[in-house]
Amino acid sequence: MRFNKQQWSWIFYDWANSGYGIIVTTAVLPVYFKSVAQNGGVTPANATAYWGYANSFGTLLVSILAPVLGALADYPKAKKKMLNIFAILGVVMTFGLSVVPSTQWAWLLGVYILSIIGYSGGNLFYDSFLTDVSDDKDMDILSSYGYGFGYLGGVLAFILFLILQLTSGFGMLGSYGVARWSFVLAAAWWIIFYIPLIKNVHQVYSLKASTKPISSSFKRVYETLKHIKKYKAAAWFLVAYFFYIDGVDTIFTMATSIGMDMGITTTTLMIVLLVVQLIAFPFSILYGWLANKTSTRTGIFIGIILYFCICLYALRLKTTIDFWILAVLVGTSQGGIQALSRSYFGRLIPKKSGSEFFGFYNILGKFSAVMGPVLVGIVTQITGKSTIGAASLSILFLIGLVIFAYLPRLTAHE
Repeated sequence: MRFNKQQWSWIFYDWANSGYGIIVTTAVLPVYFKSVAQNGGVTPANATAYWGYANSFGTLLVSILAPVLGALADYPKAKKKMLNIFAILGVVMTFGLSVVPSTQWAWLLGVYILSIIGYSGGNLFYDSFLTDVSDDKDMDILSSYGYGFGYLGGVLAFILFLILQLTSGFGMLGSYGVARWSFVLAAAWWIIFYIPLIKNVHQVYSLKASTKPISSSFKRVYETLKHIKKYKAAAWFLVAYFFYIDGVDTIFTMATSIGMDMGITTTTLMIVLLVVQLIAFPFSILYGWLANKTSTRTGIFIGIILYFCICLYALRLKTTIDFWILAVLVGTSQGGIQALSRSYFGRLIPKKSGSEFFGFYNILGKFSAVMGPVLVGIVTQITGKSTIGAASLSILFLIGLVIFAYLPRLTAHE
């Protein structure tokens, strides 16, 4: 498919903030923060706890405010302004991580929380722009390309970081110096590839301007909740999404812990992470192609069923090869199921209130990240095996599958 300049510019925002996702959140800052905190007298257990609290607080704050922020962005020319505010906050705070003294672990954590707010808030408005840059017919493939290029951008940014790490900054940096420059890299990557969206993407759908946009936004969210029956398909989709996306997120976040329990080295786990991102690039796009050839509903069904099988496969994890197979299977479906979920929901909602509805989509996606890890933790403690804990996530995919089966088949592109 040939995309126009506006659509490519939208796609590249996912590429832009992918450096933050893989470098800051996943690979570097968790290790850097624990080292800084422990050098500051914090115990390893408390350092881990503080890291968890920071992630939860930043994400929770944006999630709670997401519907109102989204409703506020539905007024004329407001969506890009809101995206700019949060994206620039994320970029500045990501750069800020590089200048916080290594003796100030509390400041480091505070700056990270602000960067999470920028990253999560920016994604809310980025997602809602999907309805502005695409019609219903092309929404699946465009959403898939967004996720696909996001993974590819993450891989390239991560490779640049690895070069920096393996060469010790070309012989000029210590471990702390490499970490700090990786934050500069993530911030630069974000702002450079965000520029096309700033220049070329514009809000198409909006409500009438309001003299009191903030109070009006709260009222609109209240009215939407009050009359949710008017949006029955969207509401039930969010329930199904709540369950199956929880399983998707948990498998990815818990994979490292499971691998370590199996005795897999940190280096191997880093390589696995890189390969999963690389595999996710073409397969995300493949899911978009599949949805256009069949239906969005069929693509999501396939994704849920594959993840259900992945959970059951976890029961037989014994060797490093088994773990590699599991990782590859995750890479084939991770981006695809997220991309089609976004486009499916985008076609269910009223476009003039798109940001408000994507606020609810955002909050369900974030809140779902609580249940899966708890389920894995409880089952793992009871059985003493993290593989059985991972297999227990099949329950979430089964519930999501059953609910999703009652949702309508969309025919806009068929």
